[in-house]
Amino acid sequence: MNSKSLSEIISLSWESFAQILLIIAVSWILVLVVKRILPRLAERFSGRQRQSMLGSVQLIRLLVIFVAVLMIVPRVIDPTFQNLFALLGALGLALGFAFKDYASSLTAGLVAAYENPYRMGDWIEVEGTYGEVTGIGMRAVEIVTPDDTKVAIPHLKIWNSLVANTNAGTAFLMCVADFYIDPHHDPRKVHQVLNDVALTSPFLQLLRPVRIVVRETPWATHYRLKAYPVDPRDQFQFVSDLTSRAKPLLMTAGVRFAALPAAAAPNM
Repeated sequence: MNSKSLSEIISLSWESFAQILLIIAVSWILVLVVKRILPRLAERFSGRQRQSMLGSVQLIRLLVIFVAVLMIVPRVIDPTFQNLFALLGALGLALGFAFKDYASSLTAGLVAAYENPYRMGDWIEVEGTYGEVTGIGMRAVEIVTPDDTKVAIPHLKIWNSLVANTNAGTAFLMCVADFYIDPHHDPRKVHQVLNDVALTSPFLQLLRPVRIVVRETPWATHYRLKAYPVDPRDQFQFVSDLTSRAKPLLMTAGVRFAALPAAAAPNM
């Protein structure tokens, strides 16, 4: 089988070129409309409906790109196996040398679209940066941190970094409020106060359980109050509500909070 050069494979007329530009323009407009409209519609809902609408943005965008590629390829080359094999080989070689990291991010983006390590509306942490996924591009995922900072994280991070996803495409995100209590206390009294505080919070998701985990440390009894807010976006208000209401109630009940020993305190 004789090998063909790239110039022999590609056959592009002015008419085909105009059609390709039209396909790209229409695809770009469709993707832009989906990225703008669906997130705005999702803001009118909460819980599972919001997560489903946000998750569909990436799927629709990939579908539009896939259909556009299928329409463009026959207008550029005669779609025989030999031509496609030669074209993909040439493009792969060029990308491998010229855009190694960019190509790696694009490949990781395709893997991410299949494995779904994150979706629109998920709360993820990558290398210490935590925030809500607000956009998923071909090269990077965009998140907004609790301090309202937009951060772009290349998809290639999934190759060698841990990606922590706190709600994984659902409306359920566990929150934890920590309390360090002086060891000399009645645990039943603390359990009762923390449980009542969680059950009376206006942010509580009643469909999920409330759990209290206790662990002894050398200088305190560590209580972890675990519960779920109605909406993942309420996680910080939820933890603040649990902490601010539990503290005075515990003090009223005669419970003392532990103080870090002087030997263990950090030097100022």
